[in-house]
Amino acid sequence: MSVELNHTIVAARDKEASAQFLAGILGLEVSPQYGPFIPVEVPNGVTLDYIDTTGPVTPQHYAFLVSEDDFDEIFSRIRAAGLTYWADPYHRRAMEINTNDGGRGTYFDDPNGHNLEILTRPYGSGS
Repeated sequence: MSVELNHTIVAARDKEASAQFLAGILGLEVSPQYGPFIPVEVPNGVTLDYIDTTGPVTPQHYAFLVSEDDFDEIFSRIRAAGLTYWADPYHRRAMEINTNDGGRGTYFDDPNGHNLEILTRPYGSGS
């Protein structure tokens, strides 16, 4: 069996600004608009398809597995943007990173309140 996540829809108050935010922080490109969506494709082929909503945005969690070098670059952009980041998903350990499973990880919010995460080791992978 071959099952892969292809895309997910991300609600936003401003789909273009939200897509630009994610792409800028992760060092990716924003793809051309497709129907009502502004996609950001990650290197494994999954797209986050941003769509405008006029209602409240229910925050979701999106985690991105990155290399150690990419973590350094992305984390540098997070700090340069003056974003608050946390070592935990509950936002209790501000301005810290975690070292779970022998890797590094941190959480930060996008402009819509979505909880974004970068991590260098999958959880449960050991050290």
